[in-house]
Amino acid sequence: METSAGQFRRPTALRAAIESLGQGALFVWLPVAFGCGIGVYFSLPFEPDKQLFWWLVGGALLPPFLVVRVPLLIPSIWVCAFCIIGFAVAGLHTYGASAPVLKFRYYGPIEGRVVAIDRSASDKLRLTLDQVRLDRVAPEDRPLKVRVSLHGEQPYVDPRPGQILMMTGHLSPPAGPVEPGGFDFQRHAWFQQLGGVGYTRTPALLQWPSRDESLSIRIFALRMALSRMITERLTGSEGAFATAILTGDRSRIDPAALEALRASNLAHLLAISGLHMGLLTGVVFAMIRIGFALTPAIALRVDPKKFAAVFAFGVAVSYLMISGANVATQRAFIMVAVMLIAVCLDRRALTLRAVAVAAVIVLMVSPDSLAGPGFQMSFAATTALVAIFAEIRDHQLWVSWPKWARNLSSLVISSAIAGAATAPFGAYHFNQMAHWGLVANLASVPVMGLVVMPGAVLAAVLSPLGLEGLGFEVMRLGIRWILFVAETVSSWETAVRLIPKPGPYVLPLLGLGGAALCLLRSYRRVVGVLALGLAAGFWSISSRPVLLVSDTGTLIGVMGPDGRALNKPKGDGFVAGAWLENDGDGANQEEAAARLSFDRNEARVILGDHVVHFLKAKDLTAVELAQLCAGADLLILPAKTEPPDCTALTQASLKRSGSVAVSPSPQGPLVKTSRDVRGARLWVH
Repeated sequence: METSAGQFRRPTALRAAIESLGQGALFVWLPVAFGCGIGVYFSLPFEPDKQLFWWLVGGALLPPFLVVRVPLLIPSIWVCAFCIIGFAVAGLHTYGASAPVLKFRYYGPIEGRVVAIDRSASDKLRLTLDQVRLDRVAPEDRPLKVRVSLHGEQPYVDPRPGQILMMTGHLSPPAGPVEPGGFDFQRHAWFQQLGGVGYTRTPALLQWPSRDESLSIRIFALRMALSRMITERLTGSEGAFATAILTGDRSRIDPAALEALRASNLAHLLAISGLHMGLLTGVVFAMIRIGFALTPAIALRVDPKKFAAVFAFGVAVSYLMISGANVATQRAFIMVAVMLIAVCLDRRALTLRAVAVAAVIVLMVSPDSLAGPGFQMSFAATTALVAIFAEIRDHQLWVSWPKWARNLSSLVISSAIAGAATAPFGAYHFNQMAHWGLVANLASVPVMGLVVMPGAVLAAVLSPLGLEGLGFEVMRLGIRWILFVAETVSSWETAVRLIPKPGPYVLPLLGLGGAALCLLRSYRRVVGVLALGLAAGFWSISSRPVLLVSDTGTLIGVMGPDGRALNKPKGDGFVAGAWLENDGDGANQEEAAARLSFDRNEARVILGDHVVHFLKAKDLTAVELAQLCAGADLLILPAKTEPPDCTALTQASLKRSGSVAVSPSPQGPLVKTSRDVRGARLWVH
């Protein structure tokens, strides 16, 4: 049978599909499709069967290789395939993170190995323990990890990595959202395999010193040793700042300094992100290239740029290890690694394709990070910077400027672009916007790159000679300036604007609108403008629930003319603070409790034409309950049994449903529970 030469030249299905993947602007949209699939998975109200995900992975890879005779369809098929693969990867990752979770409130002996040390929101030392042993809990039901806050004096132990500690404390299953649609700590804990959280008020005891030879514990011990060494040479807030950016240890940061950094939009300098990884590797890369340039005999035999990229990559790996390798640092490392590899391959490092590769790798490794502010803000800033500077770079006016003018304008433009790209996501997640963040960043980021990070490199280079103090002194000067800027800017009267939490449609529209604005060309960018306009519109009409009830039924918050009023000035402080923060309310719990006078035993809330009663008294007779039911459309009481004759929220029902939001409607109080919003998922318990 004869075969024409044209048939031999025709590309195979595999080759055609792979070539189509790299054509045009398709490649940069693949992480968007991948992320959409992940987003669909996490928004489901039920948990698909695990086998479905394997079938989806296999099925998604077939169409691009089969439909090669219709070139116009291949890009769309690739996008759909990556969306399906993102969905499947998220599901498989969720099943892979499965671990035992406590099913009850535990009090008794707790034993475990120290694998993480940080501080709680109340500034208490907090330990994460693995190899957990609990009294009266079967081995198969023990959590893989628990987290315990140490309250009170701890005279008998100085927690160190790998130590086996024992204590008597309280543990509970990870709590659900403080309100329907709020941050889901249960999901966050699921992917950390954290099965119990709690505290101890008794001194912890050392059962066995660190004897673990595993690599992870050794690296953790090295990090803590470096933190102690840094704080011995850099005391006060400067030392705490230095340990945060070098070893990822933020347990020493003063709460007042942290608040000033947040109010001035400089808190991102503490998180080891793309900025730190980029600055450090950039400093090392430049130093190596300059060193080669000063040695022509070597420079003529080796490509200085590629050698510097390889050396900078090694530094990035070391920095990843000593900084804790959390999700944000992994993301930063992947982005820097992709760019350094591009340099070694003689490709342009900062391109949208490099950002796309980094995004896909990050989402493959940790699909749950899509919902976190770190991923969203990091890639929003990077994508916007690369896209806009790609437009500016080829502009005739820009090329004609002198080099000093281009460098100065690049600093201003990059700070403005990064601030504008991340501001909506920061406002969404943290309910505040720093008005003077651009000013603070213009005054601080150059110092971070020109003083603080070079000082860190100098300290590392001089440490074998015992002269690392010189580098630390350089760092001290830069950090002192950054803290001064933070304190000054945060003290201005209009430094921060509080933002209420918007509805659920705002965040997807922000992400898709921003992606369209950066990735599309010419008139097509109007799609991004429309999406961002819709996000702003939904944000402007978003309203907060009139009534919120905690999952214990002991805290309620009623929205009034002066803001949300709480039924008690103390207790359930974390929940109360989160409610007020989501309202965009700057009051504390005590101030919010003074807004409305609650009767000692009963409070009546009017929701439109309907009445809600909240009772503190637990012991009520059947006659009293019947009278209350007759006069209320909804009853909230901290009792374990539910009244048979009316709609009520009790301890038993709230334990099943989680926190509750109540809004008025013509048919009566509209009750929305956390379980209604989250559905039946693996992490919901």
